[in-house]
Amino acid sequence: MMPFLFVFIIFYFLLIRPQQRRNKEHQNFLTKLKKGDNVLTSGGVLGTIAGLTEKFVTLEVADGVRIRILKTQISSPVEEEQK
Repeated sequence: MMPFLFVFIIFYFLLIRPQQRRNKEHQNFLTKLKKGDNVLTSGGVLGTIAGLTEKFVTLEVADGVRIRILKTQISSPVEEEQK
C-alpha cells in the first residue's frame, strides 16, 4: 500500500500540481486582456484585440480583416517587434 501512495504523491507533485499552476496563470492572463493587446492564438494566428466579450475575442489580423474566436484559444501575448 505504501509504494502506491508514494507513487501517487510523486505523480501529484511532478504532473498535476504544475499543470494546475499553469492553468491558473493562463486564466489570470485571459482576465487581464484589453483592447489593443497583441496576442497569439493556439492555432498560430497573430492579431490585435479589437473587441472583447466574456467568451469571445475579435482579433484584427490585417487591416480591415477581423476574426472572432473563443477567448480560451488565446495562448500568449506577443511583444512588439523592434525595428
